[in-house]
Amino acid sequence: MSTSKERGSARTGGKRSEAATKPTPPQRVKKSDTASSARPTAVDDAGLSEVRFLTVAEVASVMRVSKMTVYRLVHGGELPAVRVGRSFRVPDQAVHDYLRAAYIEAG
Repeated sequence: MSTSKERGSARTGGKRSEAATKPTPPQRVKKSDTASSARPTAVDDAGLSEVRFLTVAEVASVMRVSKMTVYRLVHGGELPAVRVGRSFRVPDQAVHDYLRAAYIEAG
């Protein structure tokens, strides 16, 4: 009796292709390839030493929304953030800029 490895598949004519047996290694991406200098950030005008970063919980408190809403804004690209380990830090100026842009006059 033959094993499944010896039989192969009907589609390949009984032979197993080399590509089907070996997984392809993941592609590595350089950080410099993913960073875009054209993307505006809140730290363009100020030096990094002058920037105050807020946690997601602090941003949620300032905006009076849930932490999940802040995560949605960060992941959606509407609110710039820096990844520190497994958490995010948001420049305080970015929060104020977002709120200023979202402000509407009620009628």
